[in-house]
Amino acid sequence: MNRVLARLGRGGRRIVAQPFPGARRIGIPLAVAVAALVALVLTRGRSAPPDFSGTDVVRVGVSQGASIPGYLTGARSRLAALPAGTQVYALVSFGGYLAPDAVGPVLAGTEPFRVYTRVPLPLTQTALVSIPVARLPEDLVAGMDAEAGRRADEARRTGDPVAATEADRYRQHCACAYAAVVRADAVALSALAGRPQVRAVDPAPAVTRLDRAVFLPPLPEQSGTAAPPEQTAWPSSAPPR
Repeated sequence: MNRVLARLGRGGRRIVAQPFPGARRIGIPLAVAVAALVALVLTRGRSAPPDFSGTDVVRVGVSQGASIPGYLTGARSRLAALPAGTQVYALVSFGGYLAPDAVGPVLAGTEPFRVYTRVPLPLTQTALVSIPVARLPEDLVAGMDAEAGRRADEARRTGDPVAATEADRYRQHCACAYAAVVRADAVALSALAGRPQVRAVDPAPAVTRLDRAVFLPPLPEQSGTAAPPEQTAWPSSAPPR
């Protein structure tokens, strides 16, 4: 995990945490507004999506309500049109949920930056988690352990059976990875797209900073229209296993 943190601090091809333009000129009213927003997010059990309205953020993937088959066709076309030798970020969607030990071999030949995970429970909306990685599976396992702690804390605080189940599954290093963000050239990305576990490889040459990009991979179980998993009540006091 120390390597991941060091990686986040470097520029160039790495994830860069930089201040917003004009950050040094933030006045008291704006600072108060930011503090209020942070407080609101912290009081919610799960991470709130960032508000990127009015910024130059690049979106990669399939938005809610959009056609997944259409997105997959577009991703194949974009990959085929990528010039040889071009190093780009790409969103990799898996055909199923993978365990940590399986993710590294699938992404071999590329440089991984993020892995997206979700505990797949039947007809239940569980949290979508983005885990920064540099080494696989070590960083992914460490990220799952950290998420297990967060979900367990929420379960104790709220009594939420879904959070308790998520904590248990992450603690077991579940088959929960469904997408990743990598960087590679056209040849490596084409090879990646041909692996049986990979559903799509969507190159994103417009992305130059990961902190200015939003990635929206389709869920493996969805094949029509992109949407959150259907929410339903637990049939009993105990969550399904």
